[in-house]
Amino acid sequence: MQNFQVPQRSEVSTQNQAIFDQLEKQVGFVPNLYATMAHSDTALGNYLQLQSGKTSLSNKEKEVVNLAVSQVNGCRYCQSAHTAIGKMNGFTDAQILKLRSGTASFDAKLDALARFAKATAETQGRPDEAVVSQFLAAGYTKGSLVDVLLLIADKIFANYLHNVTQIPIDFPVAPELETVTA
Repeated sequence: MQNFQVPQRSEVSTQNQAIFDQLEKQVGFVPNLYATMAHSDTALGNYLQLQSGKTSLSNKEKEVVNLAVSQVNGCRYCQSAHTAIGKMNGFTDAQILKLRSGTASFDAKLDALARFAKATAETQGRPDEAVVSQFLAAGYTKGSLVDVLLLIADKIFANYLHNVTQIPIDFPVAPELETVTA
């Protein structure tokens, strides 16, 4: 949206100003998507609390889900942010492109996770039974399935926020995915 601006620290609530200060210390800057959440007095704090909550998923596994879901939802901001975070978690550029396409041929367990995340996002929570079975057969539990669904919900919110607002991307822009193969 042309008229949707990223708020500055002075334009947000005192509570959100404190969160901005924490983000500056932890990350070195306030990512535009987080700042945009600060239009609400409560959304940014709630979102960060959700993101920092305990989960059965490793940081690497979380990035598998984030990359696959952000691709399904066409969110250039999150594709870019999670490409950078994926690299910080040890994925190569080629692996990140595979993950965005919803596969991980380089790791059987992550492949089952990527396929499950992609199928769940594409079908609005109705993945094929074979995809769920493959996910569980790869060593994931019913508890991790619930954790993946919560992470998908987290990512859908962030994807939709950027897709609606079109605020500037403040990460190195991820390359376009030329072909998406399953």
